[in-house]
Amino acid sequence: MIGRNLKNVLVVSFGFLSLFTAYGGLQSLQSSLNAEEGMGVISLSVVYASIIVSSMFLPHILIKNLGCKWTIVASMCCYITYSFGNLYPGWATLIPTSAILGLGGSPLWSAKCTYLTISGNRQAEKDNKKNEDIINMYFGVFFFIFQSSAVWGNLMSSLIFGQDLEIADIPEDQFQYCGAAPCSEEFIPSGNSTRPAQHLVNTLLGCYIGVGVLAVIVVAVFLDNIDRDMAREFRSNRTPFCDTFLATFKLLKDKRLLMLIPLTMYSGFEQSFLSGEYTKNYVTCALGIHYVGYSMICFGAANSLCSFAFGKLARYTGRIPLFCLAAVTNLSCIIALLLWRPHSDQLPVFFVFPALWGMADAVWQTQTNALYGILFADNKEAAFANYRMWESLGFVIAFAYSTFLCLSYKLYILLAMLILTMITYPMVEYHHYKNPVSSESLTLNTTTEKEKDTYKEGDIIKQTEM
Repeated sequence: MIGRNLKNVLVVSFGFLSLFTAYGGLQSLQSSLNAEEGMGVISLSVVYASIIVSSMFLPHILIKNLGCKWTIVASMCCYITYSFGNLYPGWATLIPTSAILGLGGSPLWSAKCTYLTISGNRQAEKDNKKNEDIINMYFGVFFFIFQSSAVWGNLMSSLIFGQDLEIADIPEDQFQYCGAAPCSEEFIPSGNSTRPAQHLVNTLLGCYIGVGVLAVIVVAVFLDNIDRDMAREFRSNRTPFCDTFLATFKLLKDKRLLMLIPLTMYSGFEQSFLSGEYTKNYVTCALGIHYVGYSMICFGAANSLCSFAFGKLARYTGRIPLFCLAAVTNLSCIIALLLWRPHSDQLPVFFVFPALWGMADAVWQTQTNALYGILFADNKEAAFANYRMWESLGFVIAFAYSTFLCLSYKLYILLAMLILTMITYPMVEYHHYKNPVSSESLTLNTTTEKEKDTYKEGDIIKQTEM
């Protein structure tokens, strides 16, 4: 029988898997599916701009009042609205639902990270093991399951859109516009990105709405409310709203967080590049929109497997070698994408880049999340809210210039951010080496005495009322 902490990690993981099967698939398609006036990319900018706003105050308020479990449930409902907005795409539907999704985004991820960190600390205390090792393992398990959502969400879109009988062949002279073409030739004709038949789009969105609802049910029914007593105590002794609002920004006084900002923003830049630029300027341009899902499946599969492997490997190698591996991989891909001129005859190459990108992203996601949980154990909610805020700023900036900058310029910006990241990240590790976080600090405030009594095996509250 698996332990209760690991069971909870699995419930969170499968809940996110189901939810992001829908959202991840939609995000990959936005730049191609809703290409008119850049509506799809702009809607994604609104999503992440809204996440920035919500990061300023919502995670701390919701987590402290509702607890991690019900914060996750409420935030998941916000994500489902985006699928409904895509049923009738337009400025009046996409923008409001994008904003609603964004408001739920930061609380969702902050609650998830806080939940996994509390679970990891408790399990480490129970097994008398090193906190960092258990937290890394739990984040590795989570991202192994979660990142496979890219496989299932994109498999749905490719199988459904592949039934379109009006798929047009790509004219030979159009390949010159694909990839990092010269700026004067960047414009892509619309012949290869015709929107699929509406009934196919509706079928896909119906599937996405269904798996989103399933995610809410799984978490609401099966996830233990492990911080229920802390939330109840907070509600009975409320802190002033101003203190709650400023909790995220107060953490910016910590120079470790300031040095982590480039790394966190780069995570947003690199993810937005693959889902927004690579899918449109390489895959859709040279192969067609029905191949977007298949290429992103490679990303999701590599990301999932590497997330699990790196979560295990980190205890033997540490974080630094993994971050270096990710940096070298992304650097190589960026240079290759600058030089490569895609053509439909080079089919295998279109899947190699997402796979390599997925391997690197597995490092950025698992190790950065774990690093935040380790460095800021006393301020987990505010720390993970900062993580979402700065990562989302990277998304917003990248999606904002997507419609008017040349692809080659976008690759140079991505390269510059990667270089800056690898300058500031070692500073964080050096500071952590000189001033290590004590094991007592890691477990501080994660459990109260009353919770410890409640959390004994066989005597845990499996379900609680909201």
